[in-house]
Amino acid sequence: MKLTAHDIARMIDLSTVRARDNENRVRDLAAAAARHQCILATALTSHIPLLVDLLAGEPDVGVGGNIAFPSGSGTTRIKLAEAEALLDMGCDELDMVMDLGRFRSGRYGDVEDEIRAVVETAGDRPVKVIVECHWLTDDEIRRACEICLNAEPAFIKTGTGWTPTGATPENVALIKSCVGDAIRIKASGGIRGLETLVAMYRLGARRFGLGLGHEVAIFEELAARPGGAVDV
Repeated sequence: MKLTAHDIARMIDLSTVRARDNENRVRDLAAAAARHQCILATALTSHIPLLVDLLAGEPDVGVGGNIAFPSGSGTTRIKLAEAEALLDMGCDELDMVMDLGRFRSGRYGDVEDEIRAVVETAGDRPVKVIVECHWLTDDEIRRACEICLNAEPAFIKTGTGWTPTGATPENVALIKSCVGDAIRIKASGGIRGLETLVAMYRLGARRFGLGLGHEVAIFEELAARPGGAVDV
């Protein structure tokens, strides 16, 4: 099987979600997402209205919003309000950070209920749950997968990209072994080139979170390959 540049673009969530990112950065994000026809572009909450406007003429490029980013520590009430606000702004998908503090305190039922509430609020819009693998043991990753299987988000996401490590072959493979095909996997953090993306794909990831600019090397590598495609 081969993946073309278009195939890969339709699995890339392109983002600019650093605290220092300004509106010019968001304009660059929209232009890059449109140029490559990425499936999604995402920015911090205050920049979402601008991003929606910039992508209004690109029906195939969605806009994603982030809930409780990057710590996951807001109250459920605030997270639901944030989800509603992002949907009202025009977001097509939501990425929410799991409450790591409550999770690591053993309050698994509360974490599950919160995720389920956001999923219900989103309706037919996909929700991705960021479990921030960097801070979790393998057993905790397994428990987070179990919670997600019960709460039924569309995706489990490896991380925010704000931690020292992001997606690794080990955590992608572990998540896949836990959820099978019941929930899709988004690998995010540390994906800088085509080889890494393809390795994650082979392990089961079907979405890839890339910071703005990191997509350049991937598409350049693809363009240099015969037929502009890669075997997977």
